Amino acid sequence: MKLLKLVPDNTNFRFLRLRNFAIGISVLLMIASLILVGTRGLNYGVDFIGGQMIRATFTQTKEAPVSELRHQIGALGYGEPTIQRFGQENQISIRMKLPEGADKNPELANIMADKITASLKSNHKDVRVDGVDSVSGKVSSELFSTGIISLLAAMIAISIYIWVRFEWQFGAGAIFALVHDVTLTFGLFSLTQMEFDLNIIAALLTIIGYSLNDTIVVYDRIRENLMKYRKMEVPALLDLSVNETLSRTVMTSLTILMPLSILVLFGPNVIFGFAVAMAFGIFVGTYSSIYMAAPFLIWLKVRADSFVPVNEGNDDNAARMQEGYGAVV
Repeated sequence: MKLLKLVPDNTNFRFLRLRNFAIGISVLLMIASLILVGTRGLNYGVDFIGGQMIRATFTQTKEAPVSELRHQIGALGYGEPTIQRFGQENQISIRMKLPEGADKNPELANIMADKITASLKSNHKDVRVDGVDSVSGKVSSELFSTGIISLLAAMIAISIYIWVRFEWQFGAGAIFALVHDVTLTFGLFSLTQMEFDLNIIAALLTIIGYSLNDTIVVYDRIRENLMKYRKMEVPALLDLSVNETLSRTVMTSLTILMPLSILVLFGPNVIFGFAVAMAFGIFVGTYSSIYMAAPFLIWLKVRADSFVPVNEGNDDNAARMQEGYGAVV
């Protein structure tokens, strides 16, 4: 049986030719993402803002009556609810701050949830309550700070690992690619206002791991080729390295994207945001390993002899001069 090959052998795509254009687009997208997060903000889930969230579906109605629900639930005296559609037009999430004293007496939160669900069912016979989640303000604050610290710690540990395994230029390139991937994912969630909860933090940590894995594969080949082709121009050498790992990169990305696409289209709503974040992260992670991590080595003045020990380089040059080939450059 003939093996399936999505990428032919010995490809010679000149990826690095577009590096300035790609970095320009990426920097603009990163700036836009930061502006979006700063101005529009993220739609934090109950995990991070504290309070109570009730998810409901109107089974006989195409579109949930959001305005009517806002008035109806607001009349219960627990404050103004935040009601948003998610997934289908007939699916909503209702978020409420916990009532005063709920930290000391959790029963107050349960009473509020019971009143809201009872009000929903009495006024809408076709409503189905899909879930009720409750997190205190103190716990949500701890969850948010822990999640952000986890992201930063993962990125710092990864950059140190690559620095030790390769050279500092590789570590800087990897951390730049990771910042790119995480920033764009934040921008996506700010733009779409999909709920940002602990599942998304888990997705971001997974994206960091995937992006790192892809970057290390490319960097390994670059390091091998730097020692192998010392007279080759660095942009051509980077293109060669990316082409040599292209088949593995494409196959890995596609095999991960296929199940994620199925989860996005047909998976349960509770993991919709996670699946979207993962699918988006796989895409930008693959892109950044080619157009962010590799070109960064050029901007940091990495040359073919950058990592050759001084004595070894001198001996090599002397030997080549004696043979009449000129110095290694």
